[in-house]
Amino acid sequence: MNQESAAPTAPLAQPAQLDNPIRNFSVQLSPTPRGARLARLLATEQLRSWGLPLDPAAHVVAELAANAVRHGRIPGRDFLLLLYVVGDTLRIEVTDTCGDRLPHPQHPAPEAASGRGLLLVEAFADRWGFSEGPAPRKTVWAEVVLAPSSQTHPPG
Repeated sequence: MNQESAAPTAPLAQPAQLDNPIRNFSVQLSPTPRGARLARLLATEQLRSWGLPLDPAAHVVAELAANAVRHGRIPGRDFLLLLYVVGDTLRIEVTDTCGDRLPHPQHPAPEAASGRGLLLVEAFADRWGFSEGPAPRKTVWAEVVLAPSSQTHPPG
């Protein structure tokens, strides 16, 4: 479920990659409000253990997980949260089993209580998008470029 491995040997033209491990975390969660909250909690703890900043990644995880529960829920089918860091980029992926409902940002009325999730992801992430398949799945992803000071290795 949780893996860390050393980065493959990179050509000398990319020395910054040599000292950075490839970090990888994944977990399957129930498509319920509790599963969405657990996604944010587990992601926060994983980022903390890697010595990475919690914001804005925790907000992105919360929105993508909430969307998987609200718009991608099929009873009995879990959603998958995947976090990985390569170089200076944290990639967050949430995969659900409702590939026929593709994400699209909405601009709700100011008084609306919901409907801003993808707008928040768009604001917090450096890049985001989605990929379809294999059927019946879709993956919504977001990338956050990490500041150079957040690339330190955690103690221990």
